[in-house]
Amino acid sequence: MVVPNTDLICEVMLFSEGFEANTHMLAKKMITIYSMAAGQLSKQHHYDWGLRALKSVLTRAGELKRANTQLQEEVVLMTAIRDMNMPKFTFEDTPLFVGLLNDLFPDIELDPVHHPQLSEKIDELFEEMGYSKVEKQMAKVIQLHETMNARHTTMVVGHTGGGKSVIIDIMAKAQTRLGTLTRLFTINPKACTVLELYGVLDPTTRDWKWGLFSKIFKEINQQTDKKEARYIVFDGDVDAVWVENMNSVMDDNKLLTLANSERIRLLPHCALLFEVGDLQYASPATVSRCGMVFMDPRNLSCTTYYERWLKTNKRPEGNILLGLFERYVMPCVNFINGKVSDTVTAPPLETIIPVTAINMVRQLCCLL
Repeated sequence: MVVPNTDLICEVMLFSEGFEANTHMLAKKMITIYSMAAGQLSKQHHYDWGLRALKSVLTRAGELKRANTQLQEEVVLMTAIRDMNMPKFTFEDTPLFVGLLNDLFPDIELDPVHHPQLSEKIDELFEEMGYSKVEKQMAKVIQLHETMNARHTTMVVGHTGGGKSVIIDIMAKAQTRLGTLTRLFTINPKACTVLELYGVLDPTTRDWKWGLFSKIFKEINQQTDKKEARYIVFDGDVDAVWVENMNSVMDDNKLLTLANSERIRLLPHCALLFEVGDLQYASPATVSRCGMVFMDPRNLSCTTYYERWLKTNKRPEGNILLGLFERYVMPCVNFINGKVSDTVTAPPLETIIPVTAINMVRQLCCLL
């Protein structure tokens, strides 16, 4: 089996992207941090440390290099590695990766990702829609925006109650307010068969019947003079049964080939978004083609749900309900999850159907 010479590949790509000095050393650092991350971080289905991941980081580094010619090349590469990898890490892996990055690039302090106009619109939308301004959730919107600028296929991964739908909706509305009309076309891929999704060609009459996805894909990939973005959102499980047919769209070819021999190219103003709980049934080929944003439910307390519920349901007894929530609901949720008190813990209570804390609070709010 032939093993690719990743050091040489990285060095050549750095040259091609405009890096001039110390390319051999930068390539070595790049390979080192990826090999160490693959060995030391937890094993997650949505992690990928292969050549496609390296290529996306180096392409991003080239864009930053050309946009900021005055920055040192080490700073540019470190920024690209951080921006392309931080969104996908779990709660535990984030500090580990930051430590690896600081070890390989000592004495370099990076500025946080700053989008003042986008941040302002996100803040306004959180306020208008009644959401609690959780810093990590607001940062995830910016990370999703950055990832979608770098990759034309992005997966938002995380268990129920992590805020996946909210950040996609907020990002679309924020971009619209900034002058880029953003339209979302949501599909549940598991609600129909593969033929209903992609289309079917009658073997006898040769009549072509469009599928749900292929029809939407053809309609949105039309040239437009307007400044707009069109995203197809796949809200459902990702598995090899239906997603493998899309591999040619997700890689650099950006071509959808249908059974009637028609080929449709993904245009620059269009992109694919996947909203999925986990990727345990997705193949490595699919995972490596996508940018990843991981939404950890632990970053979002269940108190945020009932705070928004109280804001949107303006009831005269709102203050009383807030006090009752804090006094009774949170201790009950903690008890179910195994936290008896601040010092005493116990095994979580067994439930017939696994239910997250935020879903328990949601059920209570529906009853009220």
